[in-house]
Amino acid sequence: MTLQSTSTPSPDGLGQGPVDEKSVHKRNLHAAQDELMAEFQNLIGDTEKLLKHTASVAGSQAEELRARINENLTRARAMIKDSEASLRDQGRAAVEATEEYVHSHPWQSIGIAAGVGFLLGLLAGRR
Repeated sequence: MTLQSTSTPSPDGLGQGPVDEKSVHKRNLHAAQDELMAEFQNLIGDTEKLLKHTASVAGSQAEELRARINENLTRARAMIKDSEASLRDQGRAAVEATEEYVHSHPWQSIGIAAGVGFLLGLLAGRR
């Protein structure tokens, strides 16, 4: 069994794709968030309509509408769990890509960390 890198060369030819992979993960994360928000807005809209309709309905129809509202809420909980797992996986992938980059470019990583530390020191010193 051999391991092959799935990263692609960067456009400038200087590095490999962990940085590119991170941007792909970021785009996937934003797409998942947008999809989740759209689905929740639809779900909330449907639930609000059902609640408004229950005000004018009594008896067995009200029970049916309550059951549908409960079903919508159960579906929302399931969506939250699914999105939580997806976001957790995206976060892990981003961490792994970062770790891979640090291991393959240790001196650049040290330089970046030193630069960030220097800038934070300057900002903290101005206070």
